Amino acid sequence: MSAALTLAAPDHLDRLDALVAAFHAEAGIALPAEQRRAGLAPLLDGIPHGAAYLIGPPRAPIGYVIVTFGWSVEFGGMDGFIDEIFVRPGVRGRGIASEALLSLPRALAAAGIKALHLEVARDNATAQRLYARAGFRPRENAFLMTRKF
Repeated sequence: MSAALTLAAPDHLDRLDALVAAFHAEAGIALPAEQRRAGLAPLLDGIPHGAAYLIGPPRAPIGYVIVTFGWSVEFGGMDGFIDEIFVRPGVRGRGIASEALLSLPRALAAAGIKALHLEVARDNATAQRLYARAGFRPRENAFLMTRKF
């Protein structure tokens, strides 16, 4: 099974939305369908703030990854943050997420991205191992903090 990445376009909205809904249900994220679709649609329309990639064949994707973009003086330019990554439960454990995470930086570097970040639960050792295999490392003396509005 291939973890090829396809930049999602407007005609992929229904397929992507179904995958995002599955991830949100699994992760316990309660979000009305209209709000979820409103958050996805601009990414597929090409806004400069982020991108959504389908994992696997675009007609029947097996997962997705969403990256948002920012700017970092420390890293010398545009950086990215993996907002969400999901692989269908039935195909997990086959290296698909690892392959996607290894090919994503190559695609983003070509667009000028200097660094890629992600958030992982402190108690999720499985995800931490996955991200470490893909080259992600914890930043010493730093951790993510959030303020909601």
